Amino acid sequence: MKVTVVGAGNVGATCADVLAQKDVANEVVLLDIKENYAEGKALDIWESSAVNYYDTRVVGSTNDYSKTAGSDVVVITSGIPRRPGMSRDDLIATNAKIVKIVTEQVIEHSPEAIIIIVSNPLDVMTYAAYLTAKKPATKVFGMAGVLDTARFRAFLATELECSPKDIQALLLGGHGDTMVPLPRYTTVAGIPVTELLDEATIDAIVTRTKKGGGEIVNLLGTSGWYAPGAAAAQMVEAILKDSKRIFPVCAMLDGEYGMKNIALGVPVKLGRNGIEEIIELKLNDSEKALMKESAGHVRSVMEALDKMKLF
Repeated sequence: MKVTVVGAGNVGATCADVLAQKDVANEVVLLDIKENYAEGKALDIWESSAVNYYDTRVVGSTNDYSKTAGSDVVVITSGIPRRPGMSRDDLIATNAKIVKIVTEQVIEHSPEAIIIIVSNPLDVMTYAAYLTAKKPATKVFGMAGVLDTARFRAFLATELECSPKDIQALLLGGHGDTMVPLPRYTTVAGIPVTELLDEATIDAIVTRTKKGGGEIVNLLGTSGWYAPGAAAAQMVEAILKDSKRIFPVCAMLDGEYGMKNIALGVPVKLGRNGIEEIIELKLNDSEKALMKESAGHVRSVMEALDKMKLF
């Protein structure tokens, strides 16, 4: 199995490192446009193999997509990072062009690859990659919900003073302030979280989750990378191992949840064929309203991309 990670910045390098340590691929190719940058990071990761006991060979490339040929999965993290005071929507013009160019190169050398988008603004970049790749929507999707639920679970674990391993959570909608966490579908060792925390506490954690990316930006001056990189790697692992794991991902919808031609976070089954099933939940009126609001925000950004006529 071969995996390519495009973009050797903090998120991409972390994804490559986590993937290597999972030892689920024969080779991980790390690619970047900056001269020798990917090569240096790949070498550093590979040198840890004897310490961390893995066999996955990690190699770097400066913009040479021929080295990515035959990849089973490609993770695209390319793009400029979000800065303090900058919304995800501010990134659309520049990052859409980058994602388009990268996706074209990826498809040329690995036409059968499953593509996972991590670039921001996530939902619209998934749409951009889907338009460019001209592949089934089951093969092009974005990493959002895995990261967002990880943050939600981490915050809940802190509040409950329990292991995050015992927490299962779910959310829908766009990646960002309009995401829709679902406390009704959140459990701790099978116990509904609503039986362990009061409504006000849950609401506060939901709000923190929605602003989780911004909290990191305000602390670091740039987006986080450990959790996003690990989240993308977890999705790749599920695909390579054909483990049929249920994850919330940003998928192109075709009638599911009453929506069409929109990239939105929904629970799916991930396996060797990519998205093998989109799971439709029975939402209550409040959840439906939040989902509609989130979809409206995402669609407005997608329409902004359409008006640029890049595709």
